Amino acid sequence: MTKKNWFAALLAGSLALTLTACGGDANEAANGDSAETPYEISMILKTNASEFWQIIQAGAEAYEEEHPDLVKLSIKGPPGETFYEEQLNMITTDISVDSYDGYLIAPLQSEAVATAIAGTDKPVVAFDTDINSDKCLSFIGTGNKEAAKEGAKAAVEAAKAAGWDEIKCIEIAGVQGDATNTARMEGYREGITEAGGEFLDDEVQYANATADLAVTSMEAIMNKFPEGVAIICSNNDDMALAAARTAADNPAYANTIFLGFDGQQSAVQAVLDGELTMTAAQNNYDIGYKAVETMVKILQGEEYDEVVDTGTEIITKENAQDRLDRFAEWMA
Repeated sequence: MTKKNWFAALLAGSLALTLTACGGDANEAANGDSAETPYEISMILKTNASEFWQIIQAGAEAYEEEHPDLVKLSIKGPPGETFYEEQLNMITTDISVDSYDGYLIAPLQSEAVATAIAGTDKPVVAFDTDINSDKCLSFIGTGNKEAAKEGAKAAVEAAKAAGWDEIKCIEIAGVQGDATNTARMEGYREGITEAGGEFLDDEVQYANATADLAVTSMEAIMNKFPEGVAIICSNNDDMALAAARTAADNPAYANTIFLGFDGQQSAVQAVLDGELTMTAAQNNYDIGYKAVETMVKILQGEEYDEVVDTGTEIITKENAQDRLDRFAEWMA
């Protein structure tokens, strides 16, 4: 679905205007030509301390490098995905900076961010996690629920092939209440159920998206289920890999399917090496690239998509090497 940004209406109604928000000719901006000075865009990640977000940043910077006269990015993020106040401070600070033409935000707490951006008259684009606000004009990311659902279905089939009669699944989840975590949990639950397995809601372990807590969660699961569990799904790859390694020496979990989410390089290598069974991989490089591309379209008054789904793929041993080859290209 597409729509025109309010900038386009202003430009169409008054071609006599000679300057865009960044100093370019109005007619040039309306036709998608470069502005005389680059658009200054604030881009705020959930964190800049993990591989997943570094690849998103690499995608954004690739667009910037391809269009040096069109866009100038300021990219930042808190130390981790539970540093809510730190990220909110970054957002509120940048919202008050006059020189920024637009804001790209991956919210840790969507409701708080919606409140923070309520007073801005500049465009906002959400990526990875959506923001429920009329100030947010577009969302770029993976359909988290659908991706998790597809991963769960693949995990059930793998569990059947591994010889499990009772296909039960326990999730090691991220941050309770986080919108992305909730969407992935719903997807896992639906996928497991539809494929003939059982998602154990009462056994969900919240590990705040960290590997350290995932180790503790996996130890608790093994203590409570000494006979093993068919599927352990996790809200991200770090937790999935930590859980798989924690259970590696437990013979009852030798055939357990460990399912991650994100498709990080370390996780894909672990799939290839047999440490991790599979991961639902986001195209995070494209998330970064298309987030900037979409913001530029908005600023130039062009048509743009309200939702840009960058897609997902289930990584197994069969296609892991191809994914690794793409990492080499992304990070070159």
